[in-house]
Amino acid sequence: MKLLPTNAAFELSHGRGRPTAAWLGRLDGLLLLLREDQFAELDKFPGGAAIRREHARLQCKIGSHFSVEIGAKRPLRAVVGVLPPDAAAFRVLSLAAKMVQQLAPTRPACVGLAAFEGTTEASGTSAAEALLAALLAATESQPTAKQSPAPAWQLRRVQVSGPGDLASTVVVESAAHLARWLTQLPASTLYPMSYRRTLTTLARRHGWRIRVHDEAALRRLGAGAFLAVARGSARRDAALVHLEYRPPGSARRAPIALVGKGLCFDTGGLNLKTPRSMLGMHGDMAGSAVALGALRALTALEYPHPVDVWLAIAENRIGPDSYTQQDVVTAADGTTIQVTHTDAEGRMVLADTLALASRTKPACIIDFATLTGACVTALTERMSGVFTNLSTLRDVLEKAGRDSGERVWTMPMPDDFDEELDSPSADIAQCLLDGKGDHIYAARFLSRFVGAGIPWVHVDLSAAERTGGLAHVQTPVTGFGVRFATRLLSSPAFLAALPPHRVHR
Repeated sequence: MKLLPTNAAFELSHGRGRPTAAWLGRLDGLLLLLREDQFAELDKFPGGAAIRREHARLQCKIGSHFSVEIGAKRPLRAVVGVLPPDAAAFRVLSLAAKMVQQLAPTRPACVGLAAFEGTTEASGTSAAEALLAALLAATESQPTAKQSPAPAWQLRRVQVSGPGDLASTVVVESAAHLARWLTQLPASTLYPMSYRRTLTTLARRHGWRIRVHDEAALRRLGAGAFLAVARGSARRDAALVHLEYRPPGSARRAPIALVGKGLCFDTGGLNLKTPRSMLGMHGDMAGSAVALGALRALTALEYPHPVDVWLAIAENRIGPDSYTQQDVVTAADGTTIQVTHTDAEGRMVLADTLALASRTKPACIIDFATLTGACVTALTERMSGVFTNLSTLRDVLEKAGRDSGERVWTMPMPDDFDEELDSPSADIAQCLLDGKGDHIYAARFLSRFVGAGIPWVHVDLSAAERTGGLAHVQTPVTGFGVRFATRLLSSPAFLAALPPHRVHR
């Protein structure tokens, strides 16, 4: 099974004018998305009369979609979506996915995407962009070890008529594909050492500087919390991997640090998970895949600010030296931690990672982690929870979620929650045992390891996996966070919300 996906090569052409009969004649399938008030404009569209008749016959509701054959000499299957006015990005992407799903059985090689001028919503996610994102997600390759895999949908050409920044869409969806691919790989394929080799390959390919802090280096750095989790693995290949992206002219700017939880497999340790709970734990490294995917997208988009990525790569296995409840370990910043539950390993590896990332004095730290079931209980898998120590970031975070279609909700984390993390034997207890409000207690725990004065965002990826997919993604592994992070960091409001002295050295 391959460690990295192969991105399918297809020809993309983009025009802003109305589709012509010749344009349609080159297609095998068509996706058309427009508002209810734009159906009248179909008189100028080849095959528009047939679409209007079918729309009227079906009495289609806003937000629905239907298919119709257009063209006389060479019938063309068109799937048409009725876009709600001022629809949020999530709804536009979700409708686009349903349209692609209806077109999928014919596996067209040449697909047209059409949206009229003005078919956008306030956030800037256009109908054409949504259609392209959904089409790319539906046709991307999937990891498999089958000797006779099912034939993939092979795109040869995509022709787009409508507004939108489609080059950026291709870049971001390719990066999200990387995140989804890595997250789906079994632990027999993606384990810490193979992950490290993969990161070296990507660093060479994209021009990133890479530093690998293996277990010996982590001991020198005093990363006792990270090493406690790694103790149970017989492979001794856990590491903290630091990637650096430095665009030209950015030497005087402080980097934005992206931190990712990279547990390649989580048994729960000595507090063993049940079989049902353990089944998907090869995906407990989704946070690292999101941080990596975001870096790949930002690099391809020539993001003007420096970015550091810190990936906490390990496994929470069971062995003779596994860490145990009531152990007291010392983190890299000197904080002593009383271990309460060995299945709360994510916050242990992140504690040291946040502490070490803080030493570089970044402009901001954003961490991504599949951390708590409590966040899923609070928000379901339809959106993810975010926490921040900087109040000016709250609106910026939620707007980036709305604009990207990867919705987030800012959760509270008042400091009085620290009272219940007080430990009789250490500076702080790892967690509580009853699980109530664990997403908040986890955020409070992590906040202790963020350097003083450093703006920090914690993303608890409750939407990393969802049966049936999410928004434009139809696979259970959603890659949630790549679109959000790219949109957030690309927003002028994000840097404006940070203290100016933190952005410039």
